[in-house]
Amino acid sequence: MKKLERLARRISLALLGLLALTSCVSQEERPNTPQGNFEALWQIIDEHYCFFDYKDIDWDQVYLTYRARINEKMNREQLFEVLTDMLSELRDGHVNLYTAFDNGRYWHWHEDFPTNFSDTLQRRYLGTDYRIAGGLRYRILDDNIGYVYYGSFSSGIGEGNLDEVIQHLMFCQGMILDIRSNGGGDLTNAEKLAARFCNEKTLVGYIQHKTGKGHNDFSAPEPQYIEPSSNLRWQKKVVLLTNRGVYSAANEFTTYMKRMPQVTVVGDQTGGGSGLPFTASLPNGWTVRFSACPSYDANHNQTEFGIEPDYHVALTNDDFLRGKDTIIEFARTLLNKKETKDDTNL
Repeated sequence: MKKLERLARRISLALLGLLALTSCVSQEERPNTPQGNFEALWQIIDEHYCFFDYKDIDWDQVYLTYRARINEKMNREQLFEVLTDMLSELRDGHVNLYTAFDNGRYWHWHEDFPTNFSDTLQRRYLGTDYRIAGGLRYRILDDNIGYVYYGSFSSGIGEGNLDEVIQHLMFCQGMILDIRSNGGGDLTNAEKLAARFCNEKTLVGYIQHKTGKGHNDFSAPEPQYIEPSSNLRWQKKVVLLTNRGVYSAANEFTTYMKRMPQVTVVGDQTGGGSGLPFTASLPNGWTVRFSACPSYDANHNQTEFGIEPDYHVALTNDDFLRGKDTIIEFARTLLNKKETKDDTNL
């Protein structure tokens, strides 16, 4: 029955497109008009976006809702508002509409939640004499625990950088790896860093690719592995700190690290963003970016809406007033114990 209803809606949409003289032509031939740009954007998403079923989105109904707001007399700001509102129905931080005057974005994946991260507090832990290796900031805390902060996977890290960090911290009893508020970046950096905590080829997840224009036209899941680095590798306990600001490549990195036996994840659920992004252009030159390739963890679970930590810990006001980071302190307590993931008596 649902298939018949969907087919009926498709026929109705096609008839509406014929009346508008735009919907049945190719994307390249659509006119640079409000209607033409709307139709182009809707079709691009319809044919390439990867989370319709997972998020239970009726994209045909979205068409009808937002088509009613389009008229040929609207200016660029009004068109931008309608298109951005339509894209927000996807509830996806990887979906952006880029123009010369503004960027359409969906940030509720982190804006609606506590940050659980404070620059002010972090400066107390890093001090002023911390070391810098590529995109990494690191030092040894006074209880002989190494603290490493990586704020963006867009910041490069070379193999030499990673060797230096591990060598400097090698006599520490454990490492805190803080990626809170890391919004992602280059997935190669995530893989490179994860390889330093890996001693054997490890299955970390799966990925699919679009094979057709249908909402469910995907390839079979392809396994993704992390290979151990041939350089120095960290063998001791690690606590990975996360919050809602952890997104995209940082979200993937969290997926990788949860597969490493010596790693415990502490903090808040990550923000998500598991789909690899794809870009396309509208007739007016605006660019849209969106999720096109779904990825999964090693148990075939979607991580689009985030990854749960092993321990949920929030930054408290009392600790903040005392100049303490609740999440870092919890991690230090874990690293001073014999067990991590299996210890529930904290």
